[in-house]
Amino acid sequence: MCAFHPDRPAGIRCQRCERTICPDCMNPAAVGFQCPACVREGARSVRRARTPYGGAVPARPALTSQVLIALNVAVWLAVTATGAGASAWVDRLGLIPLGRCEPVGGGGYFPGVVESVCRQGGAVWVDGVGTGAVWQLLTSAFTHVDVWHVGFNMLALWFLGPQLEMVLGRVRFLALYLLSALAGSAAVLWLSDPASVTIGASGAVFGLIGGLLVVGWRVGGDLRMLLTWLVINVVITVGGRDFISWQGHLGGLVGGLLVAAVLVLPPRAQRTRWQVVGLAVLAAVVLGALVAGSLAVG
Repeated sequence: MCAFHPDRPAGIRCQRCERTICPDCMNPAAVGFQCPACVREGARSVRRARTPYGGAVPARPALTSQVLIALNVAVWLAVTATGAGASAWVDRLGLIPLGRCEPVGGGGYFPGVVESVCRQGGAVWVDGVGTGAVWQLLTSAFTHVDVWHVGFNMLALWFLGPQLEMVLGRVRFLALYLLSALAGSAAVLWLSDPASVTIGASGAVFGLIGGLLVVGWRVGGDLRMLLTWLVINVVITVGGRDFISWQGHLGGLVGGLLVAAVLVLPPRAQRTRWQVVGLAVLAAVVLGALVAGSLAVG
């Protein structure tokens, strides 16, 4: 009788463990058949393929980028449905270094007005990172108002993300994306108007550009097209600095370059250990910059 189905007759033995198996339990092997238990054991013993830089090879390299795009689009739809630029979600999710005093009903803000004076004057105070809204450091990187803004950033993520996930692996790719976004937020805290609102995934996208530059340089690839694209974006950023956050772009680019360097430059021997230590150090530096920046504006 079958070792896995005692009520079924069996006339074949597993080539590995020699247990009797019925037709439903027969799995073709190089020689003969194997039982379900031996097939599972063999699958566990097979070493999972790794990317060139130590990550597990993703079965769907575009999946992480698709999820990130879906999150960004979902937030954009929510903002659009609640008033677009006038939506209260822009102030809640966007990055405001200190906070800002807005007239009742919105429509701008009063520069240089502190919270106590704002409330006494009957205006509305909107909290920023310096007054406790620390979630803005990350949520701002998923928030957009204009369709061209979210469209451009998501198109760039769609082209850059899967390439990087294929060579880095999912976890390392996410580390690159999120640390670049937070590095962009740190630069905004230190270099922007304390009452300004910064939104968009551009810092993370610039981090991906920096990451792909490091990977391309490491493998000796042709970087001319990527460098041209970067120069074009820098020119656009500088030309539109009155309404584009050059601070977030700069911080994201520097963060992406450093994270990618930590991931691709260590020698193969003990690579994972060096990557973990390097990422931990970078995360600590970014966190320190965020904390210090929050205290400075507060």
